[in-house]
Amino acid sequence: MADLSLTMPAAQPDRPPIHGLAAAFSLLLLALVAMWLAQAVSGRQALLFAVGAALGFALYHAQFGFTSAFRVFISERRGAGLRAQMAMLALACLLFFPALAAGSLFGTPVRGNIEPVGVSLLTGAFLFGIGMQLGSGCASGTLYTVGGGSIRMIVTLFFFIAGSVLGTLHLSWWAATPHLAGISLLKQFGLMPALLLNLAVFAGIAALTVVLERRRHGSLPSPASTSGPGWRRILQGSWPLLAGALALAVLNFATLALAGRPWGITSAFALWGAKLLAAGGIDVASWPYWSSADKLAQLNGSLATDITSMMNVGIMLGALLAAALAGKFAPVWRIPLRSLLAAIVGGLLMGYGARLAYGCNIGAYFSGIASASVHGWLWFVAALIGSYFGVWARPLFGLSRT
Repeated sequence: MADLSLTMPAAQPDRPPIHGLAAAFSLLLLALVAMWLAQAVSGRQALLFAVGAALGFALYHAQFGFTSAFRVFISERRGAGLRAQMAMLALACLLFFPALAAGSLFGTPVRGNIEPVGVSLLTGAFLFGIGMQLGSGCASGTLYTVGGGSIRMIVTLFFFIAGSVLGTLHLSWWAATPHLAGISLLKQFGLMPALLLNLAVFAGIAALTVVLERRRHGSLPSPASTSGPGWRRILQGSWPLLAGALALAVLNFATLALAGRPWGITSAFALWGAKLLAAGGIDVASWPYWSSADKLAQLNGSLATDITSMMNVGIMLGALLAAALAGKFAPVWRIPLRSLLAAIVGGLLMGYGARLAYGCNIGAYFSGIASASVHGWLWFVAALIGSYFGVWARPLFGLSRT
């Protein structure tokens, strides 16, 4: 998740016009894009765009994330964010594993994200961990804070895209480094043993965060109180972390049902950057990464047909709607120079690292573990270690370690 103290403005009750305009604009765009996709591509593509919008809405209102959860645990041993992640992963595995074991869901063939494990994965996840602490947002955090009006995170996104393209240029070299083929726990152990093993690890990690937090602070903080009608909290936020966790798990499952594969984000960044370079006359198609028939079709085709791209657009528009309804859409244009430099370095590291690691906190970590892939767990460990170094480096860029 993005560092909201840096990227998200406080509520602005004295500026209702811009919030109303932003809400109307986002609703209009959501409706127009969905209708256009239904006509130009398919109803399924329109539904996936809507799922993306729901993801952005949930991410913003729950302020659910990965970056700040890692950082707060490293610096202060506060584990609520990590426990929410474990709840999200547990529900995702309960939903995903039976469908993946059966090979289909509601008549649609489904597959998980099973990727190689080796030097490329560990290096990429480590770099991503550093980058998300300097950039103050992971892949999902970058998108929803951009949608919420963060100018700084637009810089992070631009260099995220640049790093992703650079990663595609070098990926063939990294793919040749020592590695093992992807390992599926479902194939290794079967449905129930794999599920029980993952649930036990989730419980163990959650319990460990409780022990370490109590050792440091003596007790766990009381849950934040909420007030007002339930419908108002749903529309205007804020949501409890657990609500965000459950929403993300269900929406990832909806992505699996509609797309036949789990949620991902950063492959679209590489595609956007490659298309820009190709438009500028650079022969991106000659790079090994883009040489397969599928990749060439993506490179030469319309972004409207790319599921990940359209879901990413949906995330940003959904977050824009959430920010407007919450009264928090108020872009801040002044960015301290060192913070700007951190956004540039963080974006580059995340983009490059995501390509080496076959995904980000969503495609590799969340969807990888939900797919019963060992690479998802290794991504988590390497990114957590990288985050430790990223948290240490944040003061060099004028950023807080908390």
